[in-house]
Amino acid sequence: MPDIVMKNISKSFGEKRVLDHFDAVLHSGTVNCLLGASGAGKTTIARILCGLETQDEGTVTGLEGLKLSAVFQEDRLCESLSAVTNVSFVANISREQAAEALLEVGLRTSALQSAGTLSGGQKRRVALVRAVVSDFDLLILDEPFKGLDDDTKNLVIDWVRDRIATKTVVLITHDEREAQRLGCSSVIRLS
Repeated sequence: MPDIVMKNISKSFGEKRVLDHFDAVLHSGTVNCLLGASGAGKTTIARILCGLETQDEGTVTGLEGLKLSAVFQEDRLCESLSAVTNVSFVANISREQAAEALLEVGLRTSALQSAGTLSGGQKRRVALVRAVVSDFDLLILDEPFKGLDDDTKNLVIDWVRDRIATKTVVLITHDEREAQRLGCSSVIRLS
């Protein structure tokens, strides 16, 4: 898989310019981190990479034919389905594999509950598991560990890190500790 190259990317929403001639190379087979404060344009970059937004100017190359997986700031679960079904259906894996992955991130007792009954932190872990166990070429993680207490966050980051070796990942965060623990090899700072 080639590197993903973003050149001269600009994006405005009304009068507000969110990205102004942004350049970045997202290296293939590594964890690339976009660090910046709220409002710096990190989520807009994620949405451009996912094809959910179109930049006003500039080019993005290297995305052609890639299978994407993502965790957005909202969990986007099927609320009436169980955690196991949310993972197995979307990731196209067996219910047993989904249950095992959920167990590994501390969701032993809630794997069969409907997603709508789960706490925010539990929903976040279901969304993360679903994205990580899916078949992907590019994984985009937009503030994926928000709402998790420190112990759970560390457990989940380690679980994700162990499964993304050699994969191309974009981590969007404002927390440098998350980037370090996940093993980011490339850090792009937005201001």
